[in-house]
Amino acid sequence: FRSHKTNKPLNQIQKCEMLLQKLQNLGTDDFKTFKWYLQQNQVLQDVPGIPKCKLESADRLDTVDVMVRTYSRNYTEVAKVILVKMNQNDLAEDFPEIVKNTLEKAESVEAASLNGRQNSSEINDVEELPDTPTQAKETIIRQEDIFKVPPGRSGPIRTVMTKGVAGIGKTVLTQKFTLDWAEDKTNQDIEFTFPFTFRELNVLKEKKFSLVELVHHFFTETKDGGICSFDQFQVVFIFDGLDECRLPLDFHNTEVLTDPTESTSVDVLLTNLIRGKLLPSARLWITTRPAAANQIPPQCVDMVTEVRGFTDSQKEEYFRKRFRHEEQTSRIISHIKTSQSLHSMCRIPVFCWITATVLEEMLKTKDGGELPKTLTEMYVHFLVVQSKLKNVKQDGGAETYPHCSLETKKMLKSLGKLAYEQLQKGNLIFYESDLTECGIDIQTASGYSGVFTQIFRDETGLYQDKVFCFVHLSVQEFLAALHVQLTFSKTGVNLMSEENSTTRMSKFLRMVPTSGKTPSVYQRAVDVALQSPNGHLDLFLRFLMGLSLQTNQILLRGLVTLSGNSSQTNQTLLRGLVTQTVSSSQTNQETAQYIRKKMDENLSPEKSINLFHCLNELNDRSLVEEIQQSLRSGRLSTDELSPAQWSALVFILLSSEKDLDVFDLKKYSASEEALLKLLPVVKASNKALYVPINPSTLTESFSLADTKNMFL
Repeated sequence: FRSHKTNKPLNQIQKCEMLLQKLQNLGTDDFKTFKWYLQQNQVLQDVPGIPKCKLESADRLDTVDVMVRTYSRNYTEVAKVILVKMNQNDLAEDFPEIVKNTLEKAESVEAASLNGRQNSSEINDVEELPDTPTQAKETIIRQEDIFKVPPGRSGPIRTVMTKGVAGIGKTVLTQKFTLDWAEDKTNQDIEFTFPFTFRELNVLKEKKFSLVELVHHFFTETKDGGICSFDQFQVVFIFDGLDECRLPLDFHNTEVLTDPTESTSVDVLLTNLIRGKLLPSARLWITTRPAAANQIPPQCVDMVTEVRGFTDSQKEEYFRKRFRHEEQTSRIISHIKTSQSLHSMCRIPVFCWITATVLEEMLKTKDGGELPKTLTEMYVHFLVVQSKLKNVKQDGGAETYPHCSLETKKMLKSLGKLAYEQLQKGNLIFYESDLTECGIDIQTASGYSGVFTQIFRDETGLYQDKVFCFVHLSVQEFLAALHVQLTFSKTGVNLMSEENSTTRMSKFLRMVPTSGKTPSVYQRAVDVALQSPNGHLDLFLRFLMGLSLQTNQILLRGLVTLSGNSSQTNQTLLRGLVTQTVSSSQTNQETAQYIRKKMDENLSPEKSINLFHCLNELNDRSLVEEIQQSLRSGRLSTDELSPAQWSALVFILLSSEKDLDVFDLKKYSASEEALLKLLPVVKASNKALYVPINPSTLTESFSLADTKNMFL
């Protein structure tokens, strides 16, 4: 049956993305050398060189575009030849010919480390999370063993759900699994692997298929081979990106379907496949962001795993490979470690890329300014860098000119509106109709490749529509916050009020209690984010707090027009985006005071920590400094801490490498209350030491918290 094996080859867009990853892994000098080789006819033998004028000002994205236009489908082979000549063998060895690609070295480039506690030799591992109240232990499994029954578990594993935040490496993990299987390296018992994405399935929402017809539609080799039944085969279905699903998956009211040859809607097919009513012998692997995991009933999932992202050592490895100069690299790594927000976010490979893009630009000149310390500052700089590139390449402006074209200003405003409206609806991918509703011209949007990605696949039978998304969810959340800030500053309209909100967010707005005094847009945003049960507005809130600072808005001046009520650190960074800033430090002080008041309420540790990040974006560190002083003096008494002070202690401990290596609860308190308050620290630590407590408390709290390596 091995002759029947069908692997879904990488399409043109995926191969371009992988080439881009390799170029991003080259330092500045190496990238110049790479472009020099592209110009040499003699070096490339029968392949023509590219004229210098086309490469002189080209960045990595432009270089990929030029190579594709010049060499058509041979551009990967050209890149491989050059990398070998440059002695970049680690990049060249696994360069794709047809399907081989950077998946082989995912641990050090754009793909994620798949376990927050592993070393580089365990890069293909994921962590199995407990799925029963009595199970408080996590185990590490390799990706090729995803369907293997672990010790102490009875019965086969049919459906696996893998969770992970945006950009952490879930898709790479499934691709690596498929590639290793296709090359006969692993899982020899599997006869067919059918990888789907919900992006692909969304466009078939109005169509009807049987399960067999759906497979034939995407994998024509099975139809050509006359395979019309899969009952006798060992089959794996991969469904990547549940969080992007726009199909109405209804596990309570959907009719039961057991015949794989009976036609119905795609959502009915998927529902019955996941239920196990349709093709019960098949294995399923579903990936999702955590917020969307509850779309599938727990009884339909046999095992839950999590992709954890880069370890601290892999973060450093990424930047050392990206920046070849040791002094520059050390400065960057040292700077990132000083910011708990930045250091935490760098577990996400895409954020490492954003950070590297910003810092590389800022370090080009000695007077590049102070490096970003907060999340908002980093993303403001990222938007400015992308706008400057657009100004130079497409609008013909000078690199040092602080203002961008009217077209760019209009586009960024439209992208902000799109980001906010789709965030309200919970949509992470968009179609042409979504762009049109926000007044976005599709061809123009494609020019913003650093911020906005057009994913268009011309494979036969796959797409009837073009699919769009932001390069990362955090970019969408930043632009959404920018839209709220600009709307409020320019018109005085509070988009966070119930009358100005729609769909998903309006539900949370109705849950927010009202008082006699009208809250500011920032206070209202705090209330709305706290009402979100899955924290899907946490990062949006942090960005909105940061954008209220005047220094960030000033840097955006020229890209958008601000007038009204906002405040002074982050508005500086927005020069070129905004033309006017009107704000007061009093607004920020009132917002910070409101956040501290909220922190004294009975909030979950996760929500309290996010509010601390919000205070950090507002440059308010008073609570942290208060607890740090008590820790230094040895006068910290946990019996007297307020909820806000507990949160401050957690925030400080999460920033401490020493405490996260081995966390000793007895240093603070041996009580159950302290254990529950410090739960985020226990979760993040390699080992947690504490005294015996009530077993029921341990079971209930720690199984839900997914903790591990705990010693009683």
